[in-house]
Amino acid sequence: MTPLNPSPNGKRPLIGCTTYRKQVDQLDIVGVNAPYTQAIIAAGGIPILIPLCLEETAWRQIFDRIDGLLLPGGGDIDFRRYSAEQQAQLRRVDQERDELELAITKTAVSEQKPFLAICRGHQVFNVAMGGTLWQDVQSQMPGAAMHDFSRPYPRNHIAHSVNIEPNSTIAHLLPKRSVLVNSIHHQGVRDLAPGLVVTARAEDGLIEGIEAPNHPFAVGVQWHPEAIYEDDRTMLALFEGLVDAATQ
Repeated sequence: MTPLNPSPNGKRPLIGCTTYRKQVDQLDIVGVNAPYTQAIIAAGGIPILIPLCLEETAWRQIFDRIDGLLLPGGGDIDFRRYSAEQQAQLRRVDQERDELELAITKTAVSEQKPFLAICRGHQVFNVAMGGTLWQDVQSQMPGAAMHDFSRPYPRNHIAHSVNIEPNSTIAHLLPKRSVLVNSIHHQGVRDLAPGLVVTARAEDGLIEGIEAPNHPFAVGVQWHPEAIYEDDRTMLALFEGLVDAATQ
């Protein structure tokens, strides 16, 4: 795939992408859905997968070499990470992934490393900085609309609109203040972490975008732009914003 906006000098930034574990035909696979890496390539970056089970000294060596970071979607975050009580709907918790992603997110914030956090990554971002989650939006959040459009819906199914706050990083990247997005999640941001700002909300009030002010690029979105950018090319701008910040 040819990048859409390679840098003038031909050097393309390395974007680290955290991974997940999945059993396929009795094989223990560590990887990530292809659209994440394809979107990074289309935006002009080079994706580098960060495997699970790395001790801090090991992932730090990768972190120091990459120019930016992407936190993708996936399973639920352990409720104990944000001091909550377990709900019946909790599923697909991976302690090793929680440990790695929470630690690497805190490091990206403190060391000003550009990153884009998507769906679960958006939630990891909030929890890493001290926020909490709705373990199950549909059953816990008052007035919640449906947000879990997983199977049998395709991943590019447009579910609802999102209103974007002016003067935010997302607003500078996307051309409209209200955008149509897909929705493939059942958890969501509840209490916003100290120091973060809300930059987008769904029509029912659910937080769909968060950012860290005074950071080169620290953006979380609840929807999946990697699954809809081929239908709506404006969504590629989120990845281009990450790549541009990682090029500086």
